Amino acid sequence: MDIEFVRKHFAKRFNGKQGHVYFSPGRINLIGEHTDYNGGFVFPGAVTCGIMAEVCPNATDTIRAYAIDLEAYAQWSVNDIEGPKDTWGRYIYGMIREFQALGVKVGGFDVAFAGDVPLGAGMSSSAALEVCFGVALNDLFANNTITTWQIALAGQATEHKYVGVNCGIMDQFASAFGKKGQLMRLDCNSLEFEYYPFAPEAYKLVLINTCVKHELVGSPYNDRRCSCERVAKAIAAKHGERKINTLRDCTWQDLEEVKAEVSAEDMQRATFVLGEKDRVLSVCEALQKGDYEEVGKQMYLTHEGLSKDYEVSCEELDFLNKVAKDCGVTGSRMMGGGFGGCTINLVKDALYDNFVQTAIDKFKAQYGKEPQIIPVHIGDGGHKIC
Repeated sequence: MDIEFVRKHFAKRFNGKQGHVYFSPGRINLIGEHTDYNGGFVFPGAVTCGIMAEVCPNATDTIRAYAIDLEAYAQWSVNDIEGPKDTWGRYIYGMIREFQALGVKVGGFDVAFAGDVPLGAGMSSSAALEVCFGVALNDLFANNTITTWQIALAGQATEHKYVGVNCGIMDQFASAFGKKGQLMRLDCNSLEFEYYPFAPEAYKLVLINTCVKHELVGSPYNDRRCSCERVAKAIAAKHGERKINTLRDCTWQDLEEVKAEVSAEDMQRATFVLGEKDRVLSVCEALQKGDYEEVGKQMYLTHEGLSKDYEVSCEELDFLNKVAKDCGVTGSRMMGGGFGGCTINLVKDALYDNFVQTAIDKFKAQYGKEPQIIPVHIGDGGHKIC
């Protein structure tokens, strides 16, 4: 993200004024999909693209915000109980309200912001926006007394209460806590986390974006969540001596015990979740050993489970996964909620150029358009630039 680009637009919009500049990244998730609401593990990392904002207090009670990429402007009072109607403004408004709930006296400010997170790639530009403003509000109005976890949780609350998205905590967590060259294993049950080094010398990470999103009848996300909850409930009924809240608390033996009591579809969903829990832990162990071949193996197994057991993949994602396998790519899987979006690929340097070009050529031949290539570099979480 170009700091001079943001500063130029800020100065133009706000009569040559100068403020402070803040940045927060988007994220990738190496492995651990659809596990957050099952109390399991996720394995995200911050990336080097994200949201950058220049912010300057204006000694009033008015927020004056300019979204550079959208060429859109919004204005409201910090005491406004309604807030702006535009979605991008709701993210800023929500963070202000959450900081006020933490006891921070937020004053009026001018802001211009822009981003370079690829849209539709599942890299969470919304969390990057929330954390960017969290870092700014903390610095400008709270003397940096708000913790990083409070910023991440304020971002999640903003999604829930002011935007209407009932998201987990992974996106905001990754954007807030990211470190260059490090991935993070987050326990979505306890919120404990650990950093794991990710700086492979002979490999690259790249996203291949299908640029498609399939709309399905009904609510596939809620359907799968309900499947998981039904299986956990069936297991809990057999084990009153144990505290079983989610599939995170269940074993393969537990699952086998209720096989005759749950539907085949529910069994499939639970099979994926328990397998994914094991795969995340296997990747942690492999990364500690520097065994990227094992990491890649687990990525392929995750894609197979997401495609066949959890059934959240789509034709285009499966196509790119097969291209990766045919090209000798170390690891490949769909990333995100599914039904479109990206594959994330762990590729040996020597195979990288051929794989990328082959993916472009074959996808275009099959679907009539080129996929988007997004190189991945692991970067730092939200911070003040100047």
